[in-house]
Amino acid sequence: MKKLPIMKLLTHNMLTSNIIKGVTKGYPLGIVASKVEVKEVDFNPDFISRMIPKVDWKVLCGAVQQLSQPDLPAEPVENYKDNEEFLKQVHNALMQVEVIEGNLVCPESGRHFPISNGIPNMLLKEDEV
Repeated sequence: MKKLPIMKLLTHNMLTSNIIKGVTKGYPLGIVASKVEVKEVDFNPDFISRMIPKVDWKVLCGAVQQLSQPDLPAEPVENYKDNEEFLKQVHNALMQVEVIEGNLVCPESGRHFPISNGIPNMLLKEDEV
């Protein structure tokens, strides 16, 4: 059986609600979590190093704060590719923090997208498309 993706902060960093009719600023989605788990995932420093320039750092830091997880620095540290401690911090935030239950919230419309069993439901109602 194929395992469905779990709502990790890496996924959150890329989701938007701009697809809702009338929404022009659907990013970043807020997170209102009722259940968060931190699950160990194998550390891959090369993958994390490649992801750092691709994520919206400010959004990642905001998501970490919304979930009451250990803070990240305001900006990636210099020479982060050679800083294993920093890469492990980012790895934890991007790959190990999982939102199991809660909602993603559109910053413009306030529309809630439920997260159930770790799966965000971004489906729209007929009148929203």
